[in-house]
Amino acid sequence: MHLTDEVRAALADRRPVVALESTIIAHGLPRPRNLRVAVELEGIVRATGAVPATVAVLDGTPHVGLDEAQLERVASDDTVRKLTVRDLAPAAALGASGATTVAATAFLAARAGIGVFATGGLGGVHREWTQSQDESADLRLLAETRIAVVCAGVKSILDVPATLQRLETLGVTVLGYGTAEFPGFYLRTSGEPVEWTVRTPAEVAAVLRAQRELDVPPSAVIVANPVPTGEQLDPAVHDAVLADALREAERQGVSGQAITPFLLGYLTEHTRGASLEANLAAVRGNVRLAAEIAVAGGA
Repeated sequence: MHLTDEVRAALADRRPVVALESTIIAHGLPRPRNLRVAVELEGIVRATGAVPATVAVLDGTPHVGLDEAQLERVASDDTVRKLTVRDLAPAAALGASGATTVAATAFLAARAGIGVFATGGLGGVHREWTQSQDESADLRLLAETRIAVVCAGVKSILDVPATLQRLETLGVTVLGYGTAEFPGFYLRTSGEPVEWTVRTPAEVAAVLRAQRELDVPPSAVIVANPVPTGEQLDPAVHDAVLADALREAERQGVSGQAITPFLLGYLTEHTRGASLEANLAAVRGNVRLAAEIAVAGGA
């Protein structure tokens, strides 16, 4: 695993570092906006007083922290794959390059010694799970990895109540940041309650320190941070378009790994980009909060 000199030095000096995923850069945004957003997110981390560490695999080598040329490569290279944890070994053995999902980013960041990671929305249990048995690899990995993950909840195309139940079963702590309700990714709330509410970065950092001091079984702490009210997707529009998307997916027979990109793409198209803007607003807020938590001592 390769760490940039900046990241390595920050970790050695116990300065705050925030991990960032690369899937949103390679596969989540149109070009050339994806590169501008990647640079912007790293800038938000720096402006808050922490060091950004965007994670990706390049030519078989996991990288924690990317230089300018590497960031541009992830944003522009059509051969960059999407890698979760199960893909890391084949990618390493075959010299492949890939952008890392939530699970792969969390795994590599934790291995590097980074304690805080920011993303948009988590994967989770898919709708009609009883028929498909389809759930994200994020959940199992987070149950086994000690890292704080700042997110806007789970993607709203998923079964949110079932995902929260699964996280409870797996022993993953969920904190609502300034809210008693679990966020809905594009929306401020999913309507589902959370058991614990924290209101400052210092409170989150205190939870992370207590987790380490108590030496409870290693697992992630989910910091669920709602998208700002003025930047959420209109709830009525969200519900109507998602219902249409689910019907269209069924009509076309879309299932398995193809369902998530299909539904997200449908939402982007049929909300005329409003869902993408809500996603980006959430990501910016999550990155800023993650940096504040790291600076407060959560790293």
